[in-house]
Amino acid sequence: MDDATRTELEAAAFRRLRQHLMEDRPDVQNIDLMNLGGFCRNCLSRWYMEAANERGIDMGKEEAREIFYGMPYDDWKAQSHTEASPDQQAAFEKSFRENVGDKG
Repeated sequence: MDDATRTELEAAAFRRLRQHLMEDRPDVQNIDLMNLGGFCRNCLSRWYMEAANERGIDMGKEEAREIFYGMPYDDWKAQSHTEASPDQQAAFEKSFRENVGDKG
């Protein structure tokens, strides 16, 4: 497989993951993704921003989140976010430290 085809397939898989998280399963909370998988929608938007910045495209966190979420992040939170339990919050603090550190 050539590099261009590999890149196209990777991009298609990313788009499908985004669709799954944003359209098929918006009920799955970011905190649960982070606690179980070590990443969440915010991580994906941050990775998108970092890839843009590496290519000389000036993009900040809020712009990347709006691109990934398809709307301003605060709008998505108001529509889809639920409050986390104390147990979820404790697990999140541990997972965030282990997987994100100070990049948040």
